[in-house]
Amino acid sequence: MSAPIPITPETLVTTYLQMTHPSQFSPAFVEDQRLVILKMELPDVAFYRFLYDEVGRDWRWRDRLLMTEEALQQLLTHPGASVYVLYVAGVPAGYVELCQEGNDTEITYLGLRTAYMGSGYGKHLLSYGINEAWKNGAQRVWLHTCNLDGPHALTNYLKRGFSVYNIDETPMPARYS
Repeated sequence: MSAPIPITPETLVTTYLQMTHPSQFSPAFVEDQRLVILKMELPDVAFYRFLYDEVGRDWRWRDRLLMTEEALQQLLTHPGASVYVLYVAGVPAGYVELCQEGNDTEITYLGLRTAYMGSGYGKHLLSYGINEAWKNGAQRVWLHTCNLDGPHALTNYLKRGFSVYNIDETPMPARYS
């Protein structure tokens, strides 16, 4: 069951956040033996599109759905790209996508399928992604969120130790209407 899609605001407000040292990280892992997070070792465009659509449908995620299969395959096989899928009792529940460029690692996408929201799995998955970024040599971990993302996204990022470094406001792009 999908959450009701809210009315699209006229302005897209994008908040950029970062961590510049592992000591800022405040992990929040959930103790649940049914949870497994696996790296997509062989990027699968069809499975990735399934995850992206399931996770982002209620939040108007469009960008990756508009890409050609070839462009998305190239993005997923980029040397710094990694996708980690959260499974709950063997069922894909969400994912976190990282992109490492030099010393910076961006958390490109993070989300859960609707049925798994409110379980604490979002903070668990975010904590996993942040931990992977630091483990892989990042000197800065960053991400952005906007007013089209889930209502708890920004709070989760702040609680994990991210701090805001920029806020950008632009007219709402037509693709999100």
